[in-house]
Amino acid sequence: MRTGPKTPIPRSQRNDVIRDYQEGQIALAEALSLLNGTSQRTADTTPRITKQRLSALLGDLDALVGLEEVKSTVRQVFAFLYMQERRRQSHLKTEPVVLHMVFTGNPGTGKTTVARLLASLFHECGLLSKGHLVEVERADLVGEYIGHTAQKTREHIKSALGGVLFIDEAYSLARGGEKDFGREAIDCLVKGMEDYRNQFIAIIAGYEDEMEWFLSTNPGLPSRFPIHLKFPDYSVTALLGIARQMATERQYRFSVEAEAKLRHELQRLRTDTLRSSAFSNARWVRNMLEATIRQHALRLFDAPDPSREAMVTLEAADLVWGGTV
Repeated sequence: MRTGPKTPIPRSQRNDVIRDYQEGQIALAEALSLLNGTSQRTADTTPRITKQRLSALLGDLDALVGLEEVKSTVRQVFAFLYMQERRRQSHLKTEPVVLHMVFTGNPGTGKTTVARLLASLFHECGLLSKGHLVEVERADLVGEYIGHTAQKTREHIKSALGGVLFIDEAYSLARGGEKDFGREAIDCLVKGMEDYRNQFIAIIAGYEDEMEWFLSTNPGLPSRFPIHLKFPDYSVTALLGIARQMATERQYRFSVEAEAKLRHELQRLRTDTLRSSAFSNARWVRNMLEATIRQHALRLFDAPDPSREAMVTLEAADLVWGGTV
C-alpha cells in the first residue's frame, strides 16, 4: 500500500472496498483511506501463510502438555487461515476472518499460556503486527465515575492493537447489575472490536457456566466471539508431566521417591471432591515447585560441598505444599 494525492476511485472498486470491509478483510481505517483516495491497493500475490511455516509454528503448541482438544481446535483455526490464503491467491471468494475467542476452564488449565502463544503465532503469520498479550481483569477496565470506564477500556484496547487483549474472569463485568460501570466496559469493548476490526484479537476467559451466562447478557457478544476453546482440568499424568517439564527448564529433576510422593498428593487432590473445585491445576504445580526448590536449597545450605547431582535432584523430603490448592 502506498500513499498519494486524493483521487476518486471507480464505483466498481468502491463496491469492492465496501464488500471487503463488511467481510472483515480490511480494517475500517484502511477502507476509509481507500474510499477517500488517500491510498491505493497494490497487487499482493506473496503468500502470507505457508503450510511449512504453520507446521513449524504449531510445534510450540504441540510442546504443551495435555490440552489435546484445545490443540485440535487451534489446528482447525490455522487450517482455515491457510485455506483462506490459498483461495485468495486463486482469486476465489474468502470468508470473513474473525478470530475473537472465548476460553472456558478452571484456574491453571493453560488459558493464559495458550493466549500468549496464539498472539505469537498470529504475529508470525502476519495477522497481528506486534503479537503481544495485554492481560486485564475487571479492575483494569472499570472506573469509579461516569466516563472513567470508557476511558480505561479504550486505553487498554489501544495498547492491545497489533496483539491480543486477554480479559480474565470477563463475566465479572456483567455481575453488578444494569447501573454497574462494568456494562459500560462491555459496550466499549464491542465498539472497539468494530472500530479496530482486524487490528487486535479479543479473548475473554473464565469458568464455563459463568461465561455462558455472560455471553447471554449482551446480544452483541455471541456473534463477535465465534471461536470457543474449552480447557479441561489436567489429569494426574499430565500434571506430573508439567512438573517434570517445569523442573527440567530450571535444570532440576525429581528423584523416584519424590515423584512417587508427588503423584500420591496429586491423586489425593484430584479425587477429593470437597477441594477439587478449588484446585488450581498447573498453577498449583508451579507454586509447589518453587517452594520445593527453596526447600532443596535450604537442605543443601549446610552441606560442606554438595555434588552436582545433589544440586539438581529434588528429593521427597524437599517437596512442599500447603493448604492452598
